[in-house]
Amino acid sequence: MTASEPTSPDLTAADLTLRPARPDEVADLSRVFVAARRAAAPDLPLPVHGEEEVRAHLAAAVSAPDREVWVADAGEGVAGFLVLTRTWLDDLYVDPAHQRRGVGSALLDLARAQRPQGFGLWVFATNRPARAFYAHHGLVELETTDGSATEEGAPDVRVVWPGERPLSHLRAAIDEVDDQLAELLARRAALTAAVQDHKDAAGGAGGHRGRDAGREAEIVERMCRHAPGLEPERLARVMDVVIGESLEAWEQRAGAAPSR
Repeated sequence: MTASEPTSPDLTAADLTLRPARPDEVADLSRVFVAARRAAAPDLPLPVHGEEEVRAHLAAAVSAPDREVWVADAGEGVAGFLVLTRTWLDDLYVDPAHQRRGVGSALLDLARAQRPQGFGLWVFATNRPARAFYAHHGLVELETTDGSATEEGAPDVRVVWPGERPLSHLRAAIDEVDDQLAELLARRAALTAAVQDHKDAAGGAGGHRGRDAGREAEIVERMCRHAPGLEPERLARVMDVVIGESLEAWEQRAGAAPSR
C-alpha cells in the first residue's frame, strides 16, 4: 500500500472525481498498482505476482460483493484507487504521475466516510512515506510483525483508523483479541498437560519440578522473533505465568502435591 503526504499543487474537487470502479477499468487499476509499487522501491518490496495475477486479483475485487473498489479520476483516467472490505482498507495506490497532489488524501477521506466505524490496514515497516502519510491523517500504528506471514517476507505494521467512536472501536478490537487469546491459552494448557502426562508415564519429573529453564528461554526467544514489538523481559514474565498456571492445573488434575 503506497501513499505520500500531499504537497502543492493539489487537485481540487473540480479536478478529481471519486467513483466506483468499472469492470472495464481493471487494466488501468493494474497499471496504477504496478507503477506505484515500482516507484516506491526500495521503501516498498517489489510485487511477488506478475501483472496478469495482479489484474486477476483486481478483477475479482471489482466484482466481489463483499468489496468496494473506488477510483480517483483526474479527468484523464484512473489517478488512484482503493479497495475496501467491511473492516479493512486492502489497497490504496496512486499513480506516480499524480502523487503528492492530494489524490491519496482524497481517497483516504473517502474510506473514512464509507467506514465511519473504523477500519484497519497493513503497511510495510520499511514504507516510511506511507506510514508518515497515515500518521498525518490521524491513523494509529498498533503492532509490527516479523514478516513471516507476508508473501514478500517483509515485516509489516498494522494500522487502524478507529472511526468516529475510537474508544469503542479499540475496545472491540481488544475483545476480539481476548477471545482469540482465551482459545490459545486453553490449547496451550491442554498441550502442556499432555507433555506432563508423557513425562509422568516415563518416570520423569512432571509439574513444576520438571521445569526446564533452557527450554523456556528458547520459547521466549522464538516468540520475540514473531513479536518484535514486545520486550524479551516482559514476554518472559508473561510466559512464566502462563507456563506456571498450566503446570499447576495439571498437578491439581493429576492429584500431585503442588511443587512450587
